[in-house]
Amino acid sequence: MDALLLVLLLVVPALLWTSSTFVFYFKKCFYVAYMMLLAMIAIPICILKSGGRDIENMRIIRFLVRHVKYFLGLRFEVSGWEHLQTEGPYVIISNHQSSLDVLGMMEVLPDRCSMIAKKELIYAGTVGMVCWLGGIVFINRKKTSDAKSVMADAAKTMLEEKIRLWVFPEGTRNQKGDLLTFKKGAFHLAVQAQAPIIPIVFSSYSNFYLRKEKEFKSGTITLKILPKIETKGLTSDDVSALTDQSYALMRSAFLDISGPAPQSNGPSSRH
Repeated sequence: MDALLLVLLLVVPALLWTSSTFVFYFKKCFYVAYMMLLAMIAIPICILKSGGRDIENMRIIRFLVRHVKYFLGLRFEVSGWEHLQTEGPYVIISNHQSSLDVLGMMEVLPDRCSMIAKKELIYAGTVGMVCWLGGIVFINRKKTSDAKSVMADAAKTMLEEKIRLWVFPEGTRNQKGDLLTFKKGAFHLAVQAQAPIIPIVFSSYSNFYLRKEKEFKSGTITLKILPKIETKGLTSDDVSALTDQSYALMRSAFLDISGPAPQSNGPSSRH
């Protein structure tokens, strides 16, 4: 046992120093395991403080997660804080590149704000449980009718409880050097609630995180919070134009704050 421990103490640092692939998997495994551990700590605190599922539990989650970036060698530069100084309910939309987005969310997450997430997340062990306790709204992306129903209920809840919701309008993770076409759910939600939209853009992770190339270096992520987009007076007929307007603003900001993507990552065109 002592010999095995000695080998690990010698081999692991050597691999961390010499193998970028080992660093990639080590950081990924550490991130998942540590988030599970933090969720395990958060669960009893949330239950004791709020008695169960409550959006106020997001304060606890935010507090516990904010330091994780340091272990991964990441830092955030945030601009546009003033645009989050908005009273009442609103919908935040942002681009979605990987599970690391959670760290950026916790960096700027306003009070009384939760998110829309795929229902599969609820089965992710302790992380799924703490997401449920934090008031995260789960949708079935494979059933459009169910997703629409959940969004309608979420709009009603936003108005009644004066909460904010964070949505990833691309609908899935994307690390192709551009934004995917936006799905319209977030915009129907905002229009139904007559709540403003606040776009938040994450710069490309390609300068430090490349999944295909198995690279996960230290790096800086720029978060740009854009001015709110009002939806008062808009109807479902305006959703398409609202979606296109938001996409154009966010794509312009994304390209502005991101460095050139590596050749192998390749930008994707919008279809």
